[in-house]
Amino acid sequence: MFQDLTEKFESVFKNLRGHGKLTEKNIADTMREIRRVLLEADVNFKVAKDFVTSVQERALGHEVLKSVTPAQQVIKILHAELTTLMGGSEVGIKTASAPPTVIMLVGLQGSGKTTLAGKLAKHLKNRGRNPLLVAADLQRPAAVEQLRIVAEQVGVNVLAEFDSTPVKICSQGLQQARRASNDTVIFDTAGRLHIDEALMQELSEIKKRTQPHEIFFVADGMTGQDAVNAAQEFVRRLDFTGIVLTKLDGDARGGAALSIRAVTGKPIKFISTGEKLDTLEKFYPDRMASRILGMGDVVSLVERAQHAVDEEKARKIEKKLRRQEFSLEDFYDQLQQIKNMGPIEELMQMIPGMGGKAMKGLTVDEHALVRIEAIINSMTPAERRRPTMIDGSRRKRVARGSGTNVQEVNKLLKQFQMMQKMVKRMSKFGMKGLPMGF
Repeated sequence: MFQDLTEKFESVFKNLRGHGKLTEKNIADTMREIRRVLLEADVNFKVAKDFVTSVQERALGHEVLKSVTPAQQVIKILHAELTTLMGGSEVGIKTASAPPTVIMLVGLQGSGKTTLAGKLAKHLKNRGRNPLLVAADLQRPAAVEQLRIVAEQVGVNVLAEFDSTPVKICSQGLQQARRASNDTVIFDTAGRLHIDEALMQELSEIKKRTQPHEIFFVADGMTGQDAVNAAQEFVRRLDFTGIVLTKLDGDARGGAALSIRAVTGKPIKFISTGEKLDTLEKFYPDRMASRILGMGDVVSLVERAQHAVDEEKARKIEKKLRRQEFSLEDFYDQLQQIKNMGPIEELMQMIPGMGGKAMKGLTVDEHALVRIEAIINSMTPAERRRPTMIDGSRRKRVARGSGTNVQEVNKLLKQFQMMQKMVKRMSKFGMKGLPMGF
Protein backbone atom coordinates (compact mmCIF):
# COMPACT_ATOMS: atom_id res chain seq x y z
CA MET A 1 0.00 0.00 0.00
CA PHE A 2 1.50 3.37 -1.11
CA GLN A 3 4.96 1.77 -1.45
CA ASP A 4 6.00 4.10 -4.28
CA LEU A 5 4.89 7.17 -2.31
CA THR A 6 6.74 5.94 0.78
CA GLU A 7 9.94 5.37 -1.21
CA LYS A 8 9.84 8.89 -2.64
CA PHE A 9 9.29 10.43 0.79
CA GLU A 10 12.25 8.42 2.12
CA SER A 11 14.46 9.89 -0.65
CA VAL A 12 13.37 13.39 0.37
CA PHE A 13 14.18 12.63 4.04
CA LYS A 14 17.59 11.26 3.09
CA ASN A 15 18.48 14.51 1.36
CA LEU A 16 17.12 16.45 4.31
CA ARG A 17 19.28 14.53 6.79
CA GLY A 18 22.32 15.33 4.65
CA HIS A 19 22.13 18.94 5.83
CA GLY A 20 23.72 19.49 9.23
CA LYS A 21 21.75 22.69 9.55
CA LEU A 22 18.51 23.76 7.88
CA THR A 23 18.21 27.09 6.11
CA GLU A 24 15.33 28.78 4.34
CA LYS A 25 16.88 27.72 1.04
CA ASN A 26 17.18 23.99 1.72
CA ILE A 27 13.71 23.96 3.29
CA ALA A 28 12.35 25.58 0.11
CA ASP A 29 14.16 22.91 -1.97
CA THR A 30 12.66 20.17 0.22
CA MET A 31 9.18 21.62 -0.17
CA ARG A 32 9.56 21.63 -3.96
CA GLU A 33 10.49 17.92 -3.79
CA ILE A 34 7.49 17.17 -1.56
CA ARG A 35 5.17 19.01 -3.97
CA ARG A 36 6.56 16.94 -6.85
CA VAL A 37 6.10 13.70 -4.88
CA LEU A 38 2.47 14.58 -4.11
CA LEU A 39 1.62 15.52 -7.69
CA GLU A 40 3.20 12.32 -9.00
CA ALA A 41 1.00 10.42 -6.54
CA ASP A 42 -2.00 12.05 -8.26
CA VAL A 43 -2.87 14.33 -5.35
CA ASN A 44 -5.20 17.21 -6.25
CA PHE A 45 -3.10 20.24 -7.34
CA LYS A 46 -4.73 22.72 -4.91
CA VAL A 47 -4.54 20.23 -2.04
CA ALA A 48 -0.82 19.66 -2.73
CA LYS A 49 -0.14 23.39 -2.93
CA ASP A 50 -1.98 24.18 0.33
CA PHE A 51 -0.33 21.26 2.10
CA VAL A 52 3.20 22.29 1.11
CA THR A 53 2.51 25.92 2.11
CA SER A 54 1.32 24.79 5.54
CA VAL A 55 4.35 22.52 6.09
CA GLN A 56 6.76 25.22 4.92
CA GLU A 57 5.30 27.83 7.29
CA ARG A 58 5.74 25.50 10.26
CA ALA A 59 9.19 24.30 9.12
CA LEU A 60 10.48 27.87 8.95
CA GLY A 61 9.62 28.38 12.60
CA HIS A 62 12.37 29.20 15.08
CA GLU A 63 12.11 25.83 16.93
CA VAL A 64 12.93 23.90 13.75
CA LEU A 65 15.75 26.05 12.43
CA LYS A 66 17.45 26.05 15.86
CA SER A 67 16.74 22.38 16.58
CA VAL A 68 19.54 19.86 17.17
CA THR A 69 17.69 17.43 14.87
CA PRO A 70 16.01 19.70 12.31
CA ALA A 71 15.33 16.91 9.80
CA GLN A 72 13.40 14.92 12.42
CA GLN A 73 11.45 18.04 13.31
CA VAL A 74 10.40 18.48 9.67
CA ILE A 75 9.35 14.82 9.46
CA LYS A 76 7.31 15.32 12.63
CA ILE A 77 5.61 18.34 11.03
CA LEU A 78 4.92 16.32 7.88
CA HIS A 79 3.31 13.57 9.95
CA ALA A 80 1.10 16.08 11.77
CA GLU A 81 0.07 17.83 8.53
CA LEU A 82 -0.66 14.54 6.74
CA THR A 83 -2.80 13.48 9.70
CA THR A 84 -4.71 16.76 9.53
CA LEU A 85 -5.05 16.48 5.74
CA MET A 86 -6.71 13.06 6.06
CA GLY A 87 -9.12 14.12 8.76
CA GLY A 88 -7.24 14.44 12.04
CA SER A 89 -8.96 11.66 13.96
CA GLU A 90 -10.98 8.48 13.44
CA VAL A 91 -14.74 8.96 12.86
CA GLY A 92 -17.02 6.05 13.73
CA ILE A 93 -20.38 4.99 12.29
CA LYS A 94 -23.43 6.95 13.44
CA THR A 95 -26.02 4.73 15.09
CA ALA A 96 -29.75 5.32 15.29
CA SER A 97 -31.25 6.09 18.70
CA ALA A 98 -34.02 3.64 17.73
CA PRO A 99 -32.85 0.76 15.48
CA PRO A 100 -32.33 0.04 12.69
CA THR A 101 -29.35 2.13 11.65
CA VAL A 102 -29.59 2.64 7.88
CA ILE A 103 -26.39 2.67 5.80
CA MET A 104 -26.51 3.46 2.09
CA LEU A 105 -23.55 2.59 -0.17
CA VAL A 106 -23.12 4.74 -3.29
CA GLY A 107 -20.45 5.14 -5.97
CA LEU A 108 -19.52 4.39 -9.54
CA GLN A 109 -19.74 0.91 -11.06
CA GLY A 110 -16.66 -1.17 -10.35
CA SER A 111 -15.71 0.63 -7.13
CA GLY A 112 -16.46 -2.50 -5.08
CA LYS A 113 -19.80 -1.64 -3.42
CA THR A 114 -21.29 -5.15 -3.39
CA THR A 115 -18.20 -6.77 -1.88
CA LEU A 116 -17.96 -3.88 0.57
CA ALA A 117 -21.56 -4.49 1.67
CA GLY A 118 -20.48 -7.99 2.76
CA LYS A 119 -17.29 -6.73 4.42
CA LEU A 120 -19.22 -4.09 6.34
CA ALA A 121 -21.85 -6.66 7.39
CA LYS A 122 -19.08 -8.95 8.68
CA HIS A 123 -17.35 -6.06 10.47
CA LEU A 124 -20.60 -5.18 12.24
CA LYS A 125 -21.53 -8.79 12.98
CA ASN A 126 -18.14 -9.35 14.63
CA ARG A 127 -19.04 -6.47 16.95
CA GLY A 128 -22.34 -7.96 18.04
CA ARG A 129 -24.67 -6.33 15.54
CA ASN A 130 -27.30 -8.04 13.37
CA PRO A 131 -27.20 -6.50 9.87
CA LEU A 132 -29.54 -7.03 6.91
CA LEU A 133 -28.24 -6.62 3.35
CA VAL A 134 -30.56 -5.17 0.72
CA ALA A 135 -29.85 -5.74 -2.99
CA ALA A 136 -30.83 -2.40 -4.52
CA ASP A 137 -28.53 -2.70 -7.56
CA LEU A 138 -30.97 -3.93 -10.19
CA GLN A 139 -28.95 -2.48 -13.09
CA ARG A 140 -26.17 -5.06 -13.06
CA PRO A 141 -27.62 -8.56 -13.67
CA ALA A 142 -25.11 -10.38 -11.46
CA ALA A 143 -25.21 -7.90 -8.56
CA VAL A 144 -28.20 -9.45 -6.77
CA GLU A 145 -26.79 -12.98 -6.96
CA GLN A 146 -23.36 -11.72 -5.91
CA LEU A 147 -24.86 -10.10 -2.80
CA ARG A 148 -26.73 -13.31 -1.97
CA ILE A 149 -23.46 -15.27 -2.11
CA VAL A 150 -21.65 -12.67 -0.01
CA ALA A 151 -24.48 -12.67 2.58
CA GLU A 152 -24.31 -16.46 2.81
CA GLN A 153 -20.55 -16.35 3.38
CA VAL A 154 -20.95 -13.76 6.14
CA GLY A 155 -23.97 -15.52 7.66
CA VAL A 156 -26.45 -12.64 7.48
CA ASN A 157 -29.88 -12.23 5.88
CA VAL A 158 -30.37 -10.55 2.52
CA LEU A 159 -33.44 -9.06 0.82
CA ALA A 160 -33.23 -9.62 -2.93
CA GLU A 161 -36.01 -9.28 -5.51
CA PHE A 162 -35.65 -8.90 -9.25
CA ASP A 163 -39.20 -7.73 -9.99
CA SER A 164 -39.08 -4.54 -7.96
CA THR A 165 -37.55 -1.06 -8.08
CA PRO A 166 -34.54 0.13 -6.06
CA VAL A 167 -36.68 2.60 -4.10
CA LYS A 168 -39.34 -0.02 -3.25
CA ILE A 169 -36.85 -2.70 -2.23
CA CYS A 170 -35.02 -0.27 0.08
CA SER A 171 -38.34 0.67 1.73
CA GLN A 172 -39.18 -3.04 2.07
CA GLY A 173 -35.76 -3.69 3.57
CA LEU A 174 -36.37 -1.06 6.23
CA GLN A 175 -39.72 -2.63 7.13
CA GLN A 176 -38.28 -6.16 7.18
CA ALA A 177 -35.43 -5.05 9.47
CA ARG A 178 -37.94 -3.66 11.98
CA ARG A 179 -39.96 -6.88 11.92
CA ALA A 180 -36.93 -9.18 12.16
CA SER A 181 -35.04 -7.10 14.79
CA ASN A 182 -32.12 -6.31 12.49
CA ASP A 183 -30.33 -3.37 14.10
CA THR A 184 -28.56 -2.33 10.86
CA VAL A 185 -29.66 -2.20 7.21
CA ILE A 186 -27.11 -1.87 4.40
CA PHE A 187 -28.33 -0.79 0.93
CA ASP A 188 -26.15 -1.93 -1.98
CA THR A 189 -27.19 0.60 -4.62
CA ALA A 190 -26.47 0.70 -8.35
CA GLY A 191 -23.54 2.46 -9.95
CA ARG A 192 -22.72 3.61 -13.46
CA LEU A 193 -19.51 3.82 -15.45
CA HIS A 194 -19.92 7.58 -15.13
CA ILE A 195 -22.27 9.93 -13.30
CA ASP A 196 -25.64 10.42 -15.03
CA GLU A 197 -28.91 12.11 -14.11
CA ALA A 198 -30.95 8.90 -13.90
CA LEU A 199 -28.56 7.44 -11.31
CA MET A 200 -28.60 10.57 -9.18
CA GLN A 201 -32.39 10.80 -9.28
CA GLU A 202 -32.67 7.17 -8.17
CA LEU A 203 -30.22 7.62 -5.30
CA SER A 204 -31.86 10.88 -4.22
CA GLU A 205 -35.25 9.15 -4.10
CA ILE A 206 -33.87 6.29 -1.98
CA LYS A 207 -32.35 8.85 0.40
CA LYS A 208 -35.63 10.76 0.62
CA ARG A 209 -37.74 7.63 1.27
CA THR A 210 -35.46 5.87 3.77
CA GLN A 211 -33.63 8.74 5.53
CA PRO A 212 -30.30 6.87 5.96
CA HIS A 213 -28.15 7.67 8.98
CA GLU A 214 -25.01 7.12 6.91
CA ILE A 215 -24.33 7.42 3.17
CA PHE A 216 -20.92 6.02 2.32
CA PHE A 217 -19.30 7.01 -0.96
CA VAL A 218 -17.26 4.00 -2.11
CA ALA A 219 -14.13 5.16 -3.94
CA ASP A 220 -11.71 2.97 -5.88
CA GLY A 221 -8.32 3.82 -4.36
CA MET A 222 -6.60 2.81 -7.60
CA THR A 223 -8.21 5.58 -9.64
CA GLY A 224 -6.69 8.62 -7.89
CA GLN A 225 -8.15 11.94 -9.07
CA ASP A 226 -11.00 10.23 -10.98
CA ALA A 227 -12.34 9.00 -7.63
CA VAL A 228 -11.96 12.50 -6.16
CA ASN A 229 -13.81 14.12 -9.09
CA ALA A 230 -16.66 11.62 -8.78
CA ALA A 231 -16.78 12.23 -5.01
CA GLN A 232 -17.20 15.97 -5.57
CA GLU A 233 -20.30 15.38 -7.72
CA PHE A 234 -21.78 12.80 -5.33
CA VAL A 235 -21.31 15.06 -2.30
CA ARG A 236 -22.95 17.94 -4.19
CA ARG A 237 -26.00 15.86 -5.13
CA LEU A 238 -26.33 13.52 -2.13
CA ASP A 239 -24.30 15.16 0.66
CA PHE A 240 -22.92 11.79 1.71
CA THR A 241 -21.62 11.39 5.27
CA GLY A 242 -18.43 9.37 4.84
CA ILE A 243 -15.97 7.74 2.44
CA VAL A 244 -14.72 4.16 2.09
CA LEU A 245 -11.54 3.64 0.05
CA THR A 246 -11.34 0.22 -1.63
CA LYS A 247 -8.60 -1.73 -3.46
CA LEU A 248 -5.77 -0.26 -1.42
CA ASP A 249 -3.95 -3.60 -1.58
CA GLY A 250 -2.97 -2.90 -5.19
CA ASP A 251 -0.55 -0.36 -6.64
CA ALA A 252 -2.43 2.59 -5.20
CA ARG A 253 -0.50 5.83 -5.66
CA GLY A 254 -2.20 7.46 -2.69
CA GLY A 255 -3.74 10.45 -4.48
CA ALA A 256 -7.33 9.59 -3.49
CA ALA A 257 -6.49 8.98 0.17
CA LEU A 258 -4.60 12.26 0.43
CA SER A 259 -7.04 14.41 -1.56
CA ILE A 260 -10.57 13.18 -1.01
CA ARG A 261 -11.04 14.38 2.56
CA ALA A 262 -9.75 17.88 1.78
CA VAL A 263 -11.81 18.22 -1.41
CA THR A 264 -15.14 16.90 -0.07
CA GLY A 265 -14.91 17.86 3.59
CA LYS A 266 -16.20 14.38 4.48
CA PRO A 267 -14.29 11.87 6.66
CA ILE A 268 -12.74 8.63 5.41
CA LYS A 269 -14.36 6.01 7.66
CA PHE A 270 -12.99 2.72 6.34
CA ILE A 271 -10.35 1.33 4.00
CA SER A 272 -10.49 -2.02 2.22
CA THR A 273 -7.19 -3.79 1.58
CA GLY A 274 -8.07 -7.05 -0.17
CA GLU A 275 -10.69 -9.32 -1.69
CA LYS A 276 -11.40 -11.36 1.44
CA LEU A 277 -14.40 -10.37 3.54
CA ASP A 278 -12.30 -9.66 6.63
CA THR A 279 -10.06 -7.04 4.98
CA LEU A 280 -12.00 -3.96 6.09
CA GLU A 281 -10.23 -1.60 8.50
CA LYS A 282 -11.41 1.49 10.34
CA PHE A 283 -9.51 4.50 9.04
CA TYR A 284 -7.14 6.26 11.42
CA PRO A 285 -5.50 9.32 9.81
CA ASP A 286 -2.48 9.30 12.14
CA ARG A 287 -1.78 5.61 11.48
CA MET A 288 -2.09 6.08 7.72
CA ALA A 289 0.30 9.05 7.91
CA SER A 290 2.80 6.79 9.70
CA ARG A 291 2.47 4.12 6.99
CA ILE A 292 2.95 6.66 4.19
CA LEU A 293 6.08 8.10 5.86
CA GLY A 294 7.56 4.60 6.34
CA MET A 295 7.11 4.62 10.11
CA GLY A 296 4.98 1.47 10.19
CA ASP A 297 1.74 0.98 12.06
CA VAL A 298 2.33 -1.15 15.13
CA VAL A 299 -1.05 -0.33 16.72
CA SER A 300 -3.00 -1.71 13.74
CA LEU A 301 -0.70 -4.74 13.65
CA VAL A 302 -1.42 -5.48 17.32
CA GLU A 303 -5.16 -5.00 16.75
CA ARG A 304 -5.09 -7.49 13.88
CA ALA A 305 -3.24 -9.96 16.05
CA GLN A 306 -5.77 -9.56 18.87
CA HIS A 307 -8.59 -10.12 16.40
CA ALA A 308 -6.99 -13.15 14.71
CA VAL A 309 -5.39 -14.93 17.65
CA ASP A 310 -7.49 -17.31 19.75
CA GLU A 311 -6.63 -16.32 23.33
CA GLU A 312 -7.42 -19.76 24.76
CA LYS A 313 -5.16 -21.43 22.20
CA ALA A 314 -2.46 -18.83 22.89
CA ARG A 315 -2.55 -19.67 26.61
CA LYS A 316 -2.25 -23.38 25.85
CA ILE A 317 0.68 -22.71 23.51
CA GLU A 318 2.41 -20.68 26.21
CA LYS A 319 2.07 -23.59 28.68
CA LYS A 320 3.46 -26.01 26.08
CA LEU A 321 6.37 -23.68 25.41
CA ARG A 322 7.13 -23.55 29.13
CA ARG A 323 7.07 -27.37 29.29
CA GLN A 324 8.98 -27.65 25.97
CA GLU A 325 6.09 -29.62 24.44
CA PHE A 326 5.54 -27.42 21.37
CA SER A 327 4.70 -29.76 18.45
CA LEU A 328 4.15 -29.45 14.70
CA GLU A 329 0.40 -29.51 15.41
CA ASP A 330 0.83 -26.34 17.50
CA PHE A 331 3.05 -24.82 14.80
CA TYR A 332 0.31 -25.52 12.24
CA ASP A 333 -2.28 -23.77 14.44
CA GLN A 334 0.02 -20.75 14.69
CA LEU A 335 0.35 -20.60 10.88
CA GLN A 336 -3.43 -20.51 10.53
CA GLN A 337 -3.69 -17.59 12.95
CA ILE A 338 -0.94 -15.67 11.14
CA LYS A 339 -2.77 -16.23 7.81
CA ASN A 340 -5.96 -14.82 9.36
CA MET A 341 -4.13 -11.54 10.03
CA GLY A 342 -3.79 -10.86 6.29
CA PRO A 343 -1.09 -11.04 3.59
CA ILE A 344 2.42 -11.38 5.10
CA GLU A 345 3.80 -8.58 2.88
CA GLU A 346 1.12 -6.21 4.18
CA LEU A 347 1.87 -7.15 7.78
CA MET A 348 5.59 -6.53 7.24
CA GLN A 349 4.88 -3.02 5.97
CA MET A 350 3.24 -2.26 9.34
CA ILE A 351 6.57 -2.90 11.09
CA PRO A 352 8.57 0.34 11.51
CA GLY A 353 11.45 0.50 9.05
CA MET A 354 9.97 -2.15 6.73
CA GLY A 355 8.18 0.22 4.33
CA GLY A 356 9.43 1.81 1.13
CA LYS A 357 12.99 0.86 0.08
CA ALA A 358 13.32 -1.79 2.81
CA MET A 359 10.60 -3.78 1.04
CA LYS A 360 11.82 -3.04 -2.49
CA GLY A 361 12.83 -6.22 -4.26
CA LEU A 362 11.70 -8.27 -1.28
CA THR A 363 8.99 -10.72 -2.27
CA VAL A 364 7.17 -12.78 0.29
CA ASP A 365 6.41 -16.28 -0.99
CA GLU A 366 2.86 -16.85 0.29
CA HIS A 367 2.94 -20.26 -1.44
CA ALA A 368 5.69 -21.35 0.96
CA LEU A 369 3.10 -21.35 3.75
CA VAL A 370 0.83 -23.49 1.59
CA ARG A 371 3.66 -26.00 1.06
CA ILE A 372 4.39 -26.11 4.80
CA GLU A 373 0.70 -26.77 5.50
CA ALA A 374 0.65 -29.55 2.90
CA ILE A 375 3.74 -31.20 4.44
CA ILE A 376 2.31 -31.09 7.98
CA ASN A 377 -1.09 -32.34 6.77
CA SER A 378 0.63 -35.31 5.11
CA MET A 379 2.00 -36.48 8.47
CA THR A 380 0.17 -38.77 10.85
CA PRO A 381 -1.03 -37.29 14.19
CA ALA A 382 1.75 -39.21 15.96
CA GLU A 383 4.38 -37.78 13.59
CA ARG A 384 3.13 -34.23 14.14
CA ARG A 385 3.38 -34.71 17.89
CA ARG A 386 6.80 -36.42 17.74
CA PRO A 387 8.70 -35.23 14.61
CA THR A 388 11.81 -37.16 15.73
CA MET A 389 10.12 -40.41 14.66
CA ILE A 390 10.04 -39.29 11.00
CA ASP A 391 12.81 -41.39 9.46
CA GLY A 392 13.91 -41.60 5.81
CA SER A 393 11.03 -43.76 4.54
CA ARG A 394 8.47 -41.65 6.35
CA ARG A 395 9.95 -38.48 4.85
CA LYS A 396 9.56 -39.94 1.36
CA ARG A 397 5.93 -40.77 2.09
CA VAL A 398 5.25 -37.25 3.46
CA ALA A 399 6.92 -35.69 0.39
CA ARG A 400 4.76 -37.78 -1.98
CA GLY A 401 1.58 -37.00 -0.04
CA SER A 402 2.24 -33.24 0.02
CA GLY A 403 3.36 -32.91 -3.60
CA THR A 404 6.77 -31.64 -2.47
CA ASN A 405 10.20 -33.28 -2.27
CA VAL A 406 12.27 -34.81 0.51
CA GLN A 407 14.55 -31.74 0.62
CA GLU A 408 11.60 -29.49 1.50
CA VAL A 409 10.45 -31.93 4.19
CA ASN A 410 13.99 -32.04 5.61
CA LYS A 411 14.17 -28.22 5.58
CA LEU A 412 10.91 -27.86 7.53
CA LEU A 413 11.94 -30.47 10.12
CA LYS A 414 15.36 -28.84 10.53
CA GLN A 415 13.82 -25.36 11.00
CA PHE A 416 11.37 -26.77 13.52
CA GLN A 417 14.20 -28.49 15.41
CA MET A 418 16.16 -25.22 15.53
CA MET A 419 13.08 -23.40 16.83
CA GLN A 420 12.69 -26.01 19.60
CA LYS A 421 16.34 -25.53 20.60
CA MET A 422 15.86 -21.76 20.70
CA VAL A 423 12.80 -22.13 22.95
CA LYS A 424 14.77 -24.51 25.20
CA ARG A 425 17.61 -21.96 25.54
CA MET A 426 15.17 -19.17 26.29
CA SER A 427 13.44 -21.28 28.93
CA LYS A 428 16.73 -21.47 30.85
CA PHE A 429 16.54 -17.70 31.31
CA GLY A 430 12.81 -17.75 32.04
CA MET A 431 9.93 -17.28 29.58
CA LYS A 432 9.33 -13.62 30.39
CA GLY A 433 8.96 -11.51 27.28
CA LEU A 434 8.31 -14.51 25.00
CA PRO A 435 5.19 -13.76 22.97
CA MET A 436 2.19 -16.05 23.27
CA GLY A 437 2.65 -17.94 20.04
CA PHE A 438 4.67 -16.79 17.00
